[in-house]
Amino acid sequence: MKDALLNGNQGPQASPGECTPPETVKGQRDVKRSGTDWWAEVKGIFWLILIVLGFHSFIAKPFYIPSESMLPGLQVGDRLVVSKFAYGWSFVSPTIPDPISIFRGAVLRQPVDSWSAQLPFIKGRLFGSLPTRGDVVIVTPPGTHTDYIKRVIGLPGDRLEVRDGVVILNGQAVRRGRVHDTLIPVDTNTPCSETDYPGARETLGSGKIVCRLPTITETLPNGRHYDTIELGWSPGDDYGPITIPADHVFLMGDNRDRSADSRYSLVEQGLGGPVPYENLGGRAEFVTFSLDGDASLNPLTWWGSLRSGRAGTSLHPAESEK
Repeated sequence: MKDALLNGNQGPQASPGECTPPETVKGQRDVKRSGTDWWAEVKGIFWLILIVLGFHSFIAKPFYIPSESMLPGLQVGDRLVVSKFAYGWSFVSPTIPDPISIFRGAVLRQPVDSWSAQLPFIKGRLFGSLPTRGDVVIVTPPGTHTDYIKRVIGLPGDRLEVRDGVVILNGQAVRRGRVHDTLIPVDTNTPCSETDYPGARETLGSGKIVCRLPTITETLPNGRHYDTIELGWSPGDDYGPITIPADHVFLMGDNRDRSADSRYSLVEQGLGGPVPYENLGGRAEFVTFSLDGDASLNPLTWWGSLRSGRAGTSLHPAESEK
């Protein structure tokens, strides 16, 4: 009887294997419906884009070599790292996407100067400094949105002229070495056309096709030296003399007879003389990798299109005793 009374007080017992139904009273656990938090995703993408644009604007950005104006040191297809802080920051420093240009270039396939918008001209640089003679720099010609890559030859106050292809700084001819040949492998990005380089295309005994270009090593007054291509007379072989204004630099390409630089007007696609240092976008540091132009959208072609020996090439000129 005692056992029966105890069992009655405890109420019904669940039989083995029988599941207790879920509670429906206070304290029941809520089960959240799984799904994507789209607002969080949008915010994440926004901050990622902002970080990338900030890095491109103030630290460093990649740059693609589109022309042969800096041969033999730089070839079409080279990818570089450009430091944005080397000379401080100016109105050309920020990377601001331009949706209209992006749509025209990416969707309509129309030619555009740049996919970025540019701030109005603002004089001066934040934490600004002048480049060192011989630096390879990115420059935006006044009134344009196009980036060029050239070498700094003249600094503010210099008296500069070019006579028969020889640069004369402050009355002294820049030292030039003997003519020697540079052999550049011919590929899709470096075709060595007969129009630009008559008679330069050559097949070696191994069957390899190269572009044989006459080269002269130029040494600036500060001892920095680099190779330039010498193809004979061109309109830029005689220029000046001029005095470079304050806060301006004079820029030239290493492929002297195939470079639109400070010797040529803006109408001639040049830089229009000495360039305000506000128009410098940064200093070229080194080559990250280089492509020969044979790569397609197929990723399997990318590896075979890499040029060997280009990655890591420094773009700082060598130095010797003055």
